[in-house]
Amino acid sequence: MVNQGLKRAVFFDRDGVLNQAVVKEGRPCPPADSDSTVVTPGAGDLLLKLKAQGYFLCVITNQPDVARGTRTKENVRAINDKIMVNLPLDDLKVCFHDNKDNCACRKPKPGLILDAAKEHSLDLTSSWLIGDRASDIEAGRRAGCQTILLDFNYSEPGPANPPDYTCSDLKSAVARILKESHMTSVSSLKVKLFADGADRAGMLEMYANPLIKGFTTNPTLLRKAGVTDYEAFARDIVKAIPDRSLSFEVFTDDFKEMEKQAKYIGSWGPNVYTKIPVTNSCGEFSGPLIRRLADSGVKQNVTALTSLSQVAQVSQCLAGGPPAYVSVFAGRIADTGRDPVSLMAAAVEILALNPNIELIWASPRELYNVFQADSVGCHIITATNDILKKLSLVGKDLLEYSLETVKMFQSDAEAAGYKFAL
Repeated sequence: MVNQGLKRAVFFDRDGVLNQAVVKEGRPCPPADSDSTVVTPGAGDLLLKLKAQGYFLCVITNQPDVARGTRTKENVRAINDKIMVNLPLDDLKVCFHDNKDNCACRKPKPGLILDAAKEHSLDLTSSWLIGDRASDIEAGRRAGCQTILLDFNYSEPGPANPPDYTCSDLKSAVARILKESHMTSVSSLKVKLFADGADRAGMLEMYANPLIKGFTTNPTLLRKAGVTDYEAFARDIVKAIPDRSLSFEVFTDDFKEMEKQAKYIGSWGPNVYTKIPVTNSCGEFSGPLIRRLADSGVKQNVTALTSLSQVAQVSQCLAGGPPAYVSVFAGRIADTGRDPVSLMAAAVEILALNPNIELIWASPRELYNVFQADSVGCHIITATNDILKKLSLVGKDLLEYSLETVKMFQSDAEAAGYKFAL
């Protein structure tokens, strides 16, 4: 995660990344002068998106032609000035040396990046480098940044150590950073987090977390938790958690009895939603019941949906009524080998016409689903405590996580006393 007081940055190579390179014999070269320098189309808007996310933007460029005597510093600076004028950059650092100078600033050495980090208080472990050559990627790697290679099929060796990502152009590279940036900030999530479970201690533990905005449960979870008195458990939870959404489910196949249970559950508190399955166990659609309950003012959480047709049908039944949830079981959809993201995005569009209805991404399988739900505009995601507890891992340095994993393997092997008779 970003260290407090430090800024994250995106470092860019210049030629081939922010301006079009002149490719000679399969190798990129800088433009001849500022007049022939062409800024990468769309780069300005792309960099503004990065700045909007709080990134410090810095160019680091090798210009060894100065040391080789084939161009002047004034020529390089004129090109740099054009880049700085046309793009929303914060700094530009240049190395004028050649290999024989053995300086600390010529890429693949990370000197330019380290200097920028010291000067501008940058957190390199939360920063990125975008380059189109092996030396760029190696410099970024040595500095501790995440790296993106723009692969333009140059006739030269690629990086000895692979980049974190490979992209075809600057646009896709920026999109990757923005996606990863979004994932490293739980506080920026718009999707509401609900805890799914029936363990009282676990629910109260989640209640202590201000990020958790509601709770859901069902008969399967209650039985698994050893709950024998449904109503006593539920009323105790309503008393313990009086100010966040709570969903409790009916447990009958008969629609008339279901209606009685729904109204009874709804009477337990103003924050209580009654969970109604989209069908009964005979496959009969619950729509007429859902409509009657909506007309009666019962807040509902219609559950176990897996198709867009069900979403459309249920939304019609809930339209114009009190606040309601529609729970689409994205995790179960994924279990069938289908990608739930596009379906959930379409469900968001269907429900957009009914502001009283919020969409729940239900039965997630991993923490990443939280960010998927957020990206498609889903209102709520409900997850079990074991998934929600992984929120502390969001943005964790991957190399650090790798080392922790290796240490865990080693520790467990030693604790088990494993030996080979070699």
